Amino acid sequence: MASTATAGAAHTAKPQESLLQRILKRPITATFIAIALGFAVAAVLLAVAGYDPVASFAALFEGVFSKPKYISNTIIKASPIILTGISVAFAFKTGMFNIGAEGQYVAGAVCAVLVGSTLDLPMVLQVPVVILAGIAGGAAIGAITGFLKARFGIHEVITAIMLNWTMLYLNNFVVNSEMFHRPSSTSSIPVNPSSYTMILPEWKLSDQGLETLQNVPWLYDFLVKTDVNIAFIVAILVAIAIWFVLYRSKLGFELRAVGFNRDAAEFAGMPVERNTVLAMVIAGGISGLAGALMITGIQPHCISTLAAFENYGFNGFSVALIAGSSPIGCIFAGLLFGGLLYGGTSVQMAVGAPTDIINIMIGTIVFFVALARVVTLIAERLEKRSAERAQIAAATPDAQEANHA
Repeated sequence: MASTATAGAAHTAKPQESLLQRILKRPITATFIAIALGFAVAAVLLAVAGYDPVASFAALFEGVFSKPKYISNTIIKASPIILTGISVAFAFKTGMFNIGAEGQYVAGAVCAVLVGSTLDLPMVLQVPVVILAGIAGGAAIGAITGFLKARFGIHEVITAIMLNWTMLYLNNFVVNSEMFHRPSSTSSIPVNPSSYTMILPEWKLSDQGLETLQNVPWLYDFLVKTDVNIAFIVAILVAIAIWFVLYRSKLGFELRAVGFNRDAAEFAGMPVERNTVLAMVIAGGISGLAGALMITGIQPHCISTLAAFENYGFNGFSVALIAGSSPIGCIFAGLLFGGLLYGGTSVQMAVGAPTDIINIMIGTIVFFVALARVVTLIAERLEKRSAERAQIAAATPDAQEANHA
């Protein structure tokens, strides 16, 4: 009887996980491994091309952290990517593949210019109106994608790709239109100054502001020498709001349920079609917000003729992947992207290495993040081995006791 009980306990007892197994099972572990491998691949390529990897990476980090204005520019570069990343991550959580964040971003920028250059209200009214116009532009493009998916079953990837190009050509049409074209340029007229969302735009350039800030060199470098604006603050607030909607609201539960199992959600009485459209409206609005904040927050406050996409939406796709579709994680993944993109220019100036190395590094990081399942498999393999060893160790005394009897 004792032998039987011992054997039963051996089968039911779960072996304690090792520290390595617990670490490998964390999603963030795969991300850190992917980033490390991205740097390793870039180092090999730099060495093969005849450049010093250590000097190159030193230049990269100096180009991000060595001066306050570099940090400011990194944050400015990262802010729209964080927002488009949140847009893509939110769509992922609701079962939608928002490859159209680029077109939604362009739509937001175009609508912000149309409204911001036409109206000239007091700033307290102008800024919200222009921002809402950008959100509406992106949301409208997202709504088209969601409606076609919900009503006719047209895959969102096909629709979104077509709408990306549609918005690129619409952008160019607006730039070259008689009403909005700026003479002797390839740009549109800028939005009115009452639309600006820079931090202290007038005060920091006034005599009083300059005199005050010059007494604090780092703050002078951070504020005066860059177009620092409210986009990063807005991105953080949006990330928190989207996290709350997804995980602390009835709407978020329904949206995630539709994404997880459309048929089960419909059987449970959830409005599947409405939630599909709503998910893309929200995702599109976030990308449109990114476009509007770029127009209102950064010189020259206008749109230009596009020969190709600016990649804010496509980089947001990579940010969402690295963040594991976590809205909060998109903040840190976006800052990583912003640092690589902005600091990468320093690599070329310091050691002469082409900035394409940075693009290769980014691509490698995304590639290895996509292979994150390998890390999980390793953890599962270690867990299986531990279970087998535990069973053998538990069974050995029973076998000895049986032979003695």
